[in-house]
Amino acid sequence: MKNGLLIVGAGVYGLVALEIAESMGCFEKIAFLDDNAKGGAGLDIVGGLSDIEALAGEYKNAVVAIGNSTIRLELMARLRVAGYNIPSLISPMAYVSPSAKIGAGVFVEPMAVVHCGCEICDGCIISAGAVVNHKSVCHRGCHIDCNGTVAGNEVVPSGTKVPSGAVFSSKQDSKIKLC
Repeated sequence: MKNGLLIVGAGVYGLVALEIAESMGCFEKIAFLDDNAKGGAGLDIVGGLSDIEALAGEYKNAVVAIGNSTIRLELMARLRVAGYNIPSLISPMAYVSPSAKIGAGVFVEPMAVVHCGCEICDGCIISAGAVVNHKSVCHRGCHIDCNGTVAGNEVVPSGTKVPSGAVFSSKQDSKIKLC
């Protein structure tokens, strides 16, 4: 398929990827690869992980929608070797600064903010309502979960998960006072 998208993983992250990809309006067909999914809920499951290489001629694009960052990055490497383009999926309802750099296979969910001068490296997930503040770097495979925040000028190590509602900051300022 000239501009089809394969989503590897048909679980909850796969559903998120599907909705973002549909909202972007740039893929002719969207299908899934998953070893465990049975289908249903309108998901077009065309095979399992063993079919990655065989389907490379039918789909131009593929992303990995699996929560485990190690597995996500390993499968992204396999997709590259098989010849897929690995796009980033950015919700039209997210804010991504024009000066931000976004790597391959990144998901930026609705209401997320990626501020000026940030770098979001390959395979990261920036969940709904998350904020990556100015000039911060999220290295490969990071997940900033719902309403998680990366403070400004921070470097988040590869594979780090910032939990929902948490703040990633290397700086502790005891002078902050609440009004």
